[in-house]
Amino acid sequence: MSAATTLLAAALIATPANAQVVLNVNNWAGPTYPLATEAAGLCEDIKTVTEGRVVCNILPKPIATPAQTFDAVVSGIVDIGYTVHGYTEGRFVLTKAVEFPLFGDTAETMSVAYQRVYDQMLADANEHEGVKVLAVHVHGPGQIFNIRKEIKAMSDLNGLKMRVGGGVINDVSALVGVVPILKPATEVYELLSTGVADGVFFAKDGVIPYNLPEVVKYTTFVPGGMYNLSFGWFANPDKWNSIPEADRALIEPLLGETLARRLGAKFDEADQVAPQALADAGIPVTIADEAFLAELAETTEPLRAAWFEDAAKFGVDGQAVLDALKAEVAKVEAAGSGS
Repeated sequence: MSAATTLLAAALIATPANAQVVLNVNNWAGPTYPLATEAAGLCEDIKTVTEGRVVCNILPKPIATPAQTFDAVVSGIVDIGYTVHGYTEGRFVLTKAVEFPLFGDTAETMSVAYQRVYDQMLADANEHEGVKVLAVHVHGPGQIFNIRKEIKAMSDLNGLKMRVGGGVINDVSALVGVVPILKPATEVYELLSTGVADGVFFAKDGVIPYNLPEVVKYTTFVPGGMYNLSFGWFANPDKWNSIPEADRALIEPLLGETLARRLGAKFDEADQVAPQALADAGIPVTIADEAFLAELAETTEPLRAAWFEDAAKFGVDGQAVLDALKAEVAKVEAAGSGS
């Protein structure tokens, strides 16, 4: 029996005997990270609305790595999973729409805008063939953490080895002279503590769960974000369709924009506690100035132009997508949190 089969068997043994449908959930994030806490919250809500007819088993250990998760859901090795689109380099194109620098300042606002635009303009391109998309979202704006020096100007990044999470930040890194190291968030502490990486492009939400105050020496916060990161939550279609139609109808309101908003809000909560954790550790924080932001926008403009060409291959107007995202962000901000 393989390790994966053993884990599934153990999970099933622990499942309530009267459950009609059991959803095995792959969870690779740390227990206090927003992805993990909201996976548990979503599962609890599914159980509640279906009165226990549909339940989750969040597997005690991940069967699939972040990069393997999408394929694991497609094949049915797991029933539900989440991942960063950029972890499977070159596979997803349209999801890069939300990853360009200076997108926005709050994960909730950006995630709601993203889900709306995805539903309206990106879903029909069928880039997620083989799964049911439960939600798409982002974390908070990506920032700069390193162990070498204060970053005040774009030129200060030149030559640094920085961990990246995939997607647009890989391309941004090349343009600003960074040596990118593509690794999942779970390896950040080891990369920094051993000096394999000089720093990490990371959102504030990872500061506490990944123990950055223990290893980081300098931080630069970039208003609007050095980048952002697209996440997707997926279900295996066959397993999903095995849920009785009436119960699926009860679950659907928990997904899409509702789940995107929920995840974004949780990432914002995590972002808000990071500055104090850094201050308590005596780590200086530099705020990128207008000159930095202007240079970042100008330097990375070719990435947008290249993405427009890639999006056109899917029959998608890239400029229209970016314009729609900007408009939706404004709508969400005007409506206020939770609206």
